[in-house]
Order: sequence, then structure tokens, then C-alpha cells
Amino acid sequence: MDRLSQARSGLREMDELAAGKSPVHQLHPLSKLLVTILYIVAVTSFPKYGLSELTVMVLYPILLFQISGIPASLCFYRLRLVLPLVCAVGLANPFLDRAVLLILGGVHITGGMVSMITLILKGIFSLMASFLLMATTPIDLLCAALRKFHIPSLLTTLLLLTYRYIGLMLG
Repeated sequence: MDRLSQARSGLREMDELAAGKSPVHQLHPLSKLLVTILYIVAVTSFPKYGLSELTVMVLYPILLFQISGIPASLCFYRLRLVLPLVCAVGLANPFLDRAVLLILGGVHITGGMVSMITLILKGIFSLMASFLLMATTPIDLLCAALRKFHIPSLLTTLLLLTYRYIGLMLG
């Protein structure tokens, strides 16, 4: 399958996912958008060494994947190009923060290692929540919810038209 067909298939698959009938799909788009924004704010507000506290935040996407019937593997497949960039964000931390936080079996765990893992998890959790929002909400309802948040109609219309016309131009 060539790249054009793959792109067309990917857009069609996202539209089919958003047209699902699970309890998550039936929620009002404004509530899903608000919860996603609050979740991302909460995830990104954890301190850089708050790895143990941050791990609890994985429950939200796991529960939504289960309730919506969307496989988590599809999320990681769709985000396969973005995930390496998210992981690269924290790669310098182990070299910059060399303070030893604890020693496990003779292995020195530095603050940079913990903050790197924390940054990676924050990025992954935020991407998962964003994917779930897109996979459970049709684009027109999502744009309508953005308008209710007083996002300028020019931006929401551009988003909607771009999404729609990409599919049309791929055809």
C-alpha cells in the first residue's frame, strides 16, 4: 500500500473510531474536551522527580481505552512517529542532573534519570489523552466544543476545513 492510500486509510479509520457507540463516545464533546485539558494540565504539573505520583495518572487512559473499546496498540501505532520525539525531550537530563537520589543493587539512580522518565511519561500520557479525544469525538463536534471555549471561529473553521480537505485531496 502506498503512502497516499495509507494516509487516506488512516483518516477514514479515525472517522470510524469517532463514530463508535461506547459510553465514552456518547459523552458530550465539551465535557470530553474539558476533561482532556484538565488531565493534561494535571499530568504536566507533577514535579520533575514525582515519578511514583505520576504513575497513577496512567489509570485515566487505561480506563478510557477499556470503556471505549479502542485498542491501546492502535494509539501507539498512530503515534509511532511522534513518540520518539517525546522520548528525545528528556535525553539530556541524565547528563545534566547527576545527583544520586538512591542506589538500587549497586546501580546509582540519578535525578536526571528520574526526571527523564518523568518527562517521557508526561508526554506519553498527554498524547494518549489527546488521541482518545480525537478517537471518540467527530471533528465537527470537537470544533463546536472548541468554539464554546471561545476559541476564535477562524481557527476552528481552519482546523475543520484542513481536516476535511486533507481527506478530499488525498482522494
